[in-house]
Amino acid sequence: TENSDTPNILFIVFDTLSAQHVSLFGYQRETTPNFARFAERATVFHNHRTTANFTSPATSSIFTGTYPWTHRAFHLHGTIDHTFAERNMFNLLPDSYYKAAYTHNLLVTSLLHQFGGELDMFKQTRDLCLTDGEFADLLFNNDYSAAFWGESTALRTGATPPGTIFLSMLERMRRFATKSAIDEQYAALYPRGIPNLHNLFFLLEDAIDWIGEQVTTLPQPFLGYFHLLPPHEPYTTRRDFVDIFKDDWHPIEKEPHFSSEGLKQGFLNQQRREYDEYLAFTDAEFGRLLDKLEADGILDNSYVILTSDHGELFERGIRGHVTMTLFEGLLHVPLLISKPGQQNREDVFAHTSSVDVLPTLLHLTGQPIPDWCEGQVLPSFGVDVVENGRSIYGMEAKSNPKQAPLTKATLALVKDQFKLIHYFGYRPDDPEGTYELFDLENDPEELENLINSGHPAEAALKAEMAEKLAEVNRPFQR
Repeated sequence: TENSDTPNILFIVFDTLSAQHVSLFGYQRETTPNFARFAERATVFHNHRTTANFTSPATSSIFTGTYPWTHRAFHLHGTIDHTFAERNMFNLLPDSYYKAAYTHNLLVTSLLHQFGGELDMFKQTRDLCLTDGEFADLLFNNDYSAAFWGESTALRTGATPPGTIFLSMLERMRRFATKSAIDEQYAALYPRGIPNLHNLFFLLEDAIDWIGEQVTTLPQPFLGYFHLLPPHEPYTTRRDFVDIFKDDWHPIEKEPHFSSEGLKQGFLNQQRREYDEYLAFTDAEFGRLLDKLEADGILDNSYVILTSDHGELFERGIRGHVTMTLFEGLLHVPLLISKPGQQNREDVFAHTSSVDVLPTLLHLTGQPIPDWCEGQVLPSFGVDVVENGRSIYGMEAKSNPKQAPLTKATLALVKDQFKLIHYFGYRPDDPEGTYELFDLENDPEELENLINSGHPAEAALKAEMAEKLAEVNRPFQR
């Protein structure tokens, strides 16, 4: 039955959207005028961070309110530990909510398959695509994650060569033919190619139109989780945004990192520009959806949450987010939440984390917050007690075994104005690992590594991180 007194909850998640590129947060280029328009009737979190640098662990933290060391979905194509199959927002929010989800990102699809029993509507990715070559869900729907991983490793190149030379060659030929035909068909509208991921080719406009229809037709109250791929690479913006940032501005050039891919600054700047132009297109499409939400009165009876799973990097010889690093371009993501009927902007500068989203939703819907939840209610949504000196973590451990202590990983700890990063287990000849320490208040670009400079924050942060690592490893010690 519909209950109009209970607000809806609408998630709009844009993949790979770094807050460091959002003009609302002070970025040089005017990438997000529609985010800024939405901000005028929303609560804007200026220091919000994700828990990881790629989709599987980061999105799992939104769903479960836990860090990757707890939900354990920290591998590529990873899934959460089976103990969390019911410890997620789809299960914990009241049954009165109609729960719907859609994503372009097949890594998120793997996670949603784990929660399938709690979803009233789970729209298939291909339904809003022009074409797709996926077959894992068609043949092995009950074992989707394993089948998807098998399909990917057998047929596609990536971090490792494909498992079958002949079939992968046929797959590449098929994909090339498909991509060529679609790119030719849409060349006038998308001169850099059609938005795509692997075998999926889609128009963001179609997904935005569909979401606009759903918010007026879904049973209310609803929980809608819609996770769209742009501005994830390839940065194939629409014609009207091509070259809009062909300007004389150049970002600060940073020293190559020890994990650098060796990419030249000129190439990184070009990629950054194309990303920014894709982001501007993404923002424009969000603006179209915002117009629809306003016209249909959805903002009057809904919490609308605009965020991302992780960011993107164009510095230090690194492009993208498949990296061991946890710089701000990767961890700092937007979070804007519009409360039902909100008319004025609120700004929150306290440190917040994506693990805070679930406890906030539980608080708003009158549900108890489980003791295993590692987040807290977001400022301005609870009792407004902001904990001073709160510690926020980020993590990268895609090479570490799932059910084992973290021995090959990167951890980031943000506390007050400081950020400590620890790389460990990557080199046998470096058992202690490598540290970086930054003063984000005075050095927001993370240019000056304060490690071994005698800074008074170093020892305390190292001790706190070591204690946390020992704590999260304890259940996996043999």
